[in-house]
Amino acid sequence: MKNPILNEIKNLVADRDLTLTKLAKMMETRLARKYSLASLSQKLRNGTIPYSEVKIIAELLNYQIIFFDTLKQKRKTTLK
Repeated sequence: MKNPILNEIKNLVADRDLTLTKLAKMMETRLARKYSLASLSQKLRNGTIPYSEVKIIAELLNYQIIFFDTLKQKRKTTLK
């Protein structure tokens, strides 16, 4: 079974008219260390991308990660 994070990130990247290659370069600049397309793709395919990197990706693409309390039907926490 595929990890849904791969498709979600790919869709967010496409919505910004970017590619995973460009995203990997943006991550490399942001993290100030080597960050390749192969590494990013492998993490997304395997579902092993750290949450800290997902937060950076969201920020680079100008998205916010929001936790929504489905029991109370309201937003609980917004992470930036």
